[in-house]
Parts: sequence; structure tokens; C-alpha cells
Amino acid sequence: MVGAILTSLDDDKAQDILTIDLVGKTSIADRMIVATGTSARAVSAMAEHLVQKLKGIGIKALTEGERHGDWVLIDAGDVVVHLFRPEVRSFYQIERIWSSPAPTTKKTTPKRA
Repeated sequence: MVGAILTSLDDDKAQDILTIDLVGKTSIADRMIVATGTSARAVSAMAEHLVQKLKGIGIKALTEGERHGDWVLIDAGDVVVHLFRPEVRSFYQIERIWSSPAPTTKKTTPKRA
């Protein structure tokens, strides 16, 4: 599925495509793909094309934000796609949040009274 998503985004001339591995960081998905479109119209069109391509391979994706085109979220189950206009992506910097390493748990010993 990741390959189909990346091909669709590449075909639509998405910019700065980034794939982030989420395994061990969250249970919402295994992968996150972040990309930029040149305008709200381009972002909405990329989202529409991607949803249709996913539907073609049997995946029903849920979307949010396609009407405005500033930030479109596409939930394809194991993969979550975020499509942004450049200014919106720069403002939220979502990839910075999710690209950091998964937190490790420290074992602590209880304090004695």
C-alpha cells in the first residue's frame, strides 16, 4: 500500500514526501506519509486522486480537510497520510513530532518511607 501511495503522490507532483515509521511509537498506524502540495487546490486534488487509487486496490480511506485543502488527513488503516500547503506544513512541523525516536521506559525503584 505504501508503494501505491507514494506513486500517486509522485504522479501528482507532491513535494518533500517523507515516510515515517511509527512502529513502537503509537498504535494509530504503522507508517505516516507527509507531503506538500503547491496550493490548496493541488492538495485537494492529490487527496482525491489518492483516495480513488486506494479504493481501486480495495482500501476504503477516511479523509478530513479536503474541502479547504490546507491540511488533508487520509486514514488508510495502517498508513496515515498528511497533505499540506507549504505554509501550513511549516507552521505545524508534524514530521518533527513523529520523527523523534520512540521513548524508552526507565525502570525505577520505589522510594522507601
